[in-house]
Amino acid sequence: MKKILIIDDEEKLRTLLTRIISLEGFEVVQAGDCKTAFKKLEQTDIDVVLCDVKLPDGNGIELSTKIKDKFPLVEIILLTAYGNIPDGVQAIKNGAFDYITKGDDNNKIIPLLHRATEKVDLAKRVQQLEKQLGNKHSFDNITGKSKAIQQAIDLAKKVAQTNTTVLLTGETGSGKDMFAQAIHQESKRSKQNFVAINCSAFSKDLLESEMFGHTAGAFTGAAKDKKGLFEEANNGTIFLDEIGEMAVDLQAKLLRAIEIGEFIKVGESKPTKVNVRIIAATNRNLQKEIAAGNFREDLFYR
Repeated sequence: MKKILIIDDEEKLRTLLTRIISLEGFEVVQAGDCKTAFKKLEQTDIDVVLCDVKLPDGNGIELSTKIKDKFPLVEIILLTAYGNIPDGVQAIKNGAFDYITKGDDNNKIIPLLHRATEKVDLAKRVQQLEKQLGNKHSFDNITGKSKAIQQAIDLAKKVAQTNTTVLLTGETGSGKDMFAQAIHQESKRSKQNFVAINCSAFSKDLLESEMFGHTAGAFTGAAKDKKGLFEEANNGTIFLDEIGEMAVDLQAKLLRAIEIGEFIKVGESKPTKVNVRIIAATNRNLQKEIAAGNFREDLFYR
């Protein structure tokens, strides 16, 4: 049963609204001022707040900001005896779901409550899915009790809290992709995109286009502008799997992206700036690849 909190200093109005709303199958909680309302919010899992604008110890528009800050999933419908456009605009800016006039808009309350609770349900579902996704990609899902694995996990947990570039090395099938996702999930960028690309799956030209994007007409078949994965990962993380397979001349472009946070799309002359954390992985011995001239030493140290 969805729970509605009515905040209004007029007891008769609270009682009337409680009766109307309860008949629709909602559970109703009441408060006559801001202080009492916050106690109710802390004690009960409220879905929607129906709040008067003028309260004995505060203003409903300002209160809506405080409620959304502490209880972001709660939706707020503001009530006023004297509706006006500026207050309505400010209410929405402060996070209110809607703003209606007492008495004149009573017939709108029930439909509004149903829409607001639907939005709450969706937000809770998204939050639940994000939590499940986070658990799926957490370090807890990396199996293995050996000393070497535990040392790798401990080091990865430490580096996850930084913004530094990470290189994961190990044999094929050793779980480098799981480490990459866990590092992202434990980082401050976890709410942003995590995008991955296997560098061995593309030719040099296609890989450059996939990573950095291209403009329309840049090459045969480029019918329209394309955003690359570095742009898709802006403010998040990009995982470059099998980086040891990347062509040497493309490595130079990657080095620039790491050093100064910008790159030039295929077919374009002006740079594009991004804030991306790079996690790379390889099953090759990159120091041997450097000696063989297949991998840039400056990129390796970056």
